Amino acid sequence: MTTERTETAPRVDPATTTGEREALEQWLDFHRATLAMKCEGLDDARLRTPSAPPSDLNLLGLVRHMAEVERGWFRRVLAGEDAPWIYSTKEDHDRDIHATDEDTYEEAHATWQAEIARARTLAAGRDLDDLGAGEHRSGERFNLRWIYLHMIEEYARHNGHADLIRERIDGATGD
Repeated sequence: MTTERTETAPRVDPATTTGEREALEQWLDFHRATLAMKCEGLDDARLRTPSAPPSDLNLLGLVRHMAEVERGWFRRVLAGEDAPWIYSTKEDHDRDIHATDEDTYEEAHATWQAEIARARTLAAGRDLDDLGAGEHRSGERFNLRWIYLHMIEEYARHNGHADLIRERIDGATGD
C-alpha cells in the first residue's frame, strides 16, 4: 500500500535584481521545486496516471526523467563522469518515463534529489563560461551557462506537462 505525500516543496520566487549566475540558479531551483509541488499529495498509483492516451507520460515518469537529465548534463557533460543511465536501458531508452507498478515515488524522488545535490556540487566550483569536461552524445561540448539555460528550458517544458497531468488527475491547477 502506498500513502499520499504531503511534504511541501520549498519553492522560492527568483529575485528580480540579482546577478546572472544567481538568477540562473534561482530559476533552475524554482522549476525543480515546481515539479515536486505538482507531485505533492498524490499516492504512487495516481503519480503513475498517464496524461492522455496514447501517451503514457505521467508525473512519476517525469521525476525519473529529470533525474536522468540532471545526471546527463551535470555528471556526464559538465564533469565528464562515466555515469550510467539510472532507468533507461538499451531495450527501452524511455524506461524513465515508463513507470511500472513496482516503481515508487519514494525511490524516484530520492534519486532525483541526489542528482540535484550532485549537480549543485559539480557546478559550484565552475564559472559560467567554463566548458564541461565531457561531451554530449552529439560530440559537442557545452559551458555551464548553456547547461543552466537548457535545464531551465527542460524543466519549464516538462512542468507544463505536469500542470496538465495533475489537472487531469484531480483538477488541481496553479503555477
